[in-house]
Amino acid sequence: MSQKAMILAAGFGKRMLPLTEKMPKPLISVAGKSMLERTVEHVHRAGIRDIVVNSHHLAEQIRDCVANICPEALISHEEEILETGGGIKKALPLLGNEPFFTLNGDSIWTGPNSLDHMRSLWDDDKMDALLLVIPKEKAHGYEGNGDFFLSPKGKLSRPEKGKEAPYVYIGVQYVHPRIFKGAPDGAYSMNVLWNEALAQGRLYGCFHEGEWFHMSTPEDVQKYEAVIRGLSLI
Repeated sequence: MSQKAMILAAGFGKRMLPLTEKMPKPLISVAGKSMLERTVEHVHRAGIRDIVVNSHHLAEQIRDCVANICPEALISHEEEILETGGGIKKALPLLGNEPFFTLNGDSIWTGPNSLDHMRSLWDDDKMDALLLVIPKEKAHGYEGNGDFFLSPKGKLSRPEKGKEAPYVYIGVQYVHPRIFKGAPDGAYSMNVLWNEALAQGRLYGCFHEGEWFHMSTPEDVQKYEAVIRGLSLI
């Protein structure tokens, strides 16, 4: 099974202004370490060394940071921002033909390394994507209605529009490149492809045993930095 991962680090981080005027959001330091560095360390803990990082906003800073903390990683630069789905599709030639991880480079999570658990749950005959989810009460800083329901057999489903769901996607997935078959070039969200997988019964979820910190604004950094510093975190 493939041992590759892509870290998404191209976004503008507009809600994190003014911090992101001169620094990409994943490079913001929280409790003494950048969010990108924490994400790389999660990947390394899972034994994965083949890493791709995408870039757009203040791309030179992303490139320099990656060269320092993960010199073997490859950069997939986007001249125009492609969002999650388009950005991953652009990087597919660097990721191969087997399932791979994608991780948001701008959030913080603690607990056991769920990447190993996700690999153990993967069923190539049933799944096109396996998403890491957490109960809303453990999603610190998250203010939405929730993203998914999770069945006893691990299948995900969406709530009706305007309704609440108990689980939140925390920005980590294990995905097969076939989910991109027929997908367009250009900018679009992974939600487009997840919805297609949902319709085919091929979107699954994995429960994360830990905490997740949704770092969206400078106030979130101030609010949770002391909490994170006190936890046993990467």
